[in-house]
Amino acid sequence: MSAANAVSGPAVATVGSDDIERAISVLVLAFTADPVTRWAYPDPDQYLEVFPAFVRAFGGRAFEQDTARRADDYKGVALWLPPGIEPDEAALAATLPAGRESEIAAIFESMAAYHPNEPHWHLPMIGVDPSYRGKGCGGALLQDAVRLFDRDHVAAYLESTNPANIPLYRRYGFEVLGTIQVGVAPPRFPMLRRAR
Repeated sequence: MSAANAVSGPAVATVGSDDIERAISVLVLAFTADPVTRWAYPDPDQYLEVFPAFVRAFGGRAFEQDTARRADDYKGVALWLPPGIEPDEAALAATLPAGRESEIAAIFESMAAYHPNEPHWHLPMIGVDPSYRGKGCGGALLQDAVRLFDRDHVAAYLESTNPANIPLYRRYGFEVLGTIQVGVAPPRFPMLRRAR
């Protein structure tokens, strides 16, 4: 490997329309041990059956907007929603696991309280195939997006569902706004990167 390749890191590109299912599969793999996700979908069969539809509902509009990004050959994926684009709420409601609808609805209500009022990019989902964690894919996906935010002087917002990921987000300028804790659900951490 040349020195140039060693410092350049994973290449980031737009998810192609023919590769949407592949991108969703990466996110399904990435969230298999996520505390919030597996609390919501504790049964493995239910998780594998329903979570792909959740990905489409929560962040799938990034595919329509050409703002879904991949690291290298689908080692990681980020679904960014541009200012003014929201998740598909009707489709999202259909993916909520039976028996947890009221708690999850309360979580989404709490999340809405943290969303910025000014135009902002929203990151519903970012994940790396577990086989490639620790190799810079998540950082490459964030760095790619940060350049866009700074170019356009726009804020960005996300909710970390895993406290282990907070240091990575902080490295790219995101600040923790608080903690969303509902019932026995694991906490979520809303984070904002202010416009620069």
